[in-house]
Amino acid sequence: MVLDANWAVKWLTLCAQAMAEHRVELIELDRAIGDSDHGENMDRGFQAVLAKLGESTPETPGAALKMTAMTLMSKVGGAAGPLYGTAFLRAATALGDSAQIDPSAWADALAAARDGIVARGKAESGDKTMVDAWTPAVDAARAAADGGSTDVLGVLVAAAEAAEAGAVATDPMIARKGRASYLGERSAGHRDPGAVSSALILRAAVGAAA
Repeated sequence: MVLDANWAVKWLTLCAQAMAEHRVELIELDRAIGDSDHGENMDRGFQAVLAKLGESTPETPGAALKMTAMTLMSKVGGAAGPLYGTAFLRAATALGDSAQIDPSAWADALAAARDGIVARGKAESGDKTMVDAWTPAVDAARAAADGGSTDVLGVLVAAAEAAEAGAVATDPMIARKGRASYLGERSAGHRDPGAVSSALILRAAVGAAA
């Protein structure tokens, strides 16, 4: 499988499907420790991305991610819009005008996205945020790429599985950032919705390449 513009469009399409399918789950997760809007916001944002893709077809993966960034920033409310917008924009910048993405480039793009989220949200690993999904994903992708893997699907899978495990690992954490931090110890025992939506996005990247 080649990670080109067609793959990127399929990835974003699958992201939109995932956000629609998991909308209620994300709302419920956010209701427990946030303000209940994450599922609605993510669904609305990626439906807007779908609409943009219907208007014009990006020529490169980077162009697709830049379009996604601009759309999410304008359509998604709450903290998610700026955070995901920054993530996709940083990833797009890392990819540049390349027509195809190899394992190392994917690892670089994930790292750029994660760094954008950290810069924007000022969160670190262990704060019970989406960073707790992104950082394991970055580490897994980099390890696979640096290990000499030429199997880009394997690198995608490694990142997605690490993000999913990272999301689960937020369950016992005490939130130190965002609205959830107002709950203090009461935030423990709940999964972070941003980490879950991040894992859904990275799993969709696998589906687009499968």
